[in-house]
Amino acid sequence: MTVMDEWVTAACAELGLDAVEVPVPVVLDLARDVAHQVLRPGAPVTAYLLGLAVGRGAEPAAAAARLGELAATWPVELGGPPSD
Repeated sequence: MTVMDEWVTAACAELGLDAVEVPVPVVLDLARDVAHQVLRPGAPVTAYLLGLAVGRGAEPAAAAARLGELAATWPVELGGPPSD
């Protein structure tokens, strides 16, 4: 078990959640994309927004994909990556 697995398991137990339902790779990929393509502090806020959406019934992978696509197309003048 990795430290991440241990943390997620402990955090889920604290919040009364099932750790099996946490799509860790999906959340980490989204956080990476936002941190690199928009701005670093946007990563944890976006992860929180993803959690809110999922809590309201959104499918995790689909919601993360939508947010990832938004981050990928974020304009340079608003802090996004330079285009080729």
